Amino acid sequence: MKILIVEDDRDICEILEFNLINEGYEVDCAYSAEEGLELLTLEHSLILLDVMMGGMSGYKMAEKIRKENNTTPIIFLTAKDTENDMLTGFSVGGDDYISKPFSIKEVIARIKAVSKRLGVSGNSETNKILIGEISIDLEVKEVVLGSEKISLTKTEFEILALLAQNPHKVFSRDKIIETIWQETAYITERTVDVHITRLRKKMGNFGPVITNRSGYGYRFDISKL
Repeated sequence: MKILIVEDDRDICEILEFNLINEGYEVDCAYSAEEGLELLTLEHSLILLDVMMGGMSGYKMAEKIRKENNTTPIIFLTAKDTENDMLTGFSVGGDDYISKPFSIKEVIARIKAVSKRLGVSGNSETNKILIGEISIDLEVKEVVLGSEKISLTKTEFEILALLAQNPHKVFSRDKIIETIWQETAYITERTVDVHITRLRKKMGNFGPVITNRSGYGYRFDISKL
């Protein structure tokens, strides 16, 4: 998992970064909400977001992220711990809320709890994506659904891997073309739809996990498992 920390206290940021890296996470740090929005990419699996910062607040940043249909989990970090503050955090799209001062053990436990609740885990040693009964081996290019191994074309595998690695993101057809086909000419949005249709069919009962957000694109929806 790659985590984005958005915290204007550099000392807190450094402490979090050091300990999370020791836990095996990749970490990016931003010292303002504005910088956080610039750094945020599809690779980030979770955001640790301070509420009270100079300039844009953490709540406002969360609102902007959610308005862009980005569902990356957000854990708020804040010195404010009243019920109203917590409700505000959840209302703008937060997934959890940690009051300062906090222990590093608590932060790590909350990160693991949010990840577990989403049903997503990664195995860095075998380079596998494990989501429920779906296993995607990125090294040997194999997909196992339940106990059945399915055969996919190179393009189908790459589309599935892209979506499964980023289950909190909606990918537009243009973004899928840019990522999968890169500089290949004359690839149309219809080509993406055809490959998605074939992929869903091959996945059988697991096919509905790839959903279409009308007007936006495709995503890997773990709630369909």
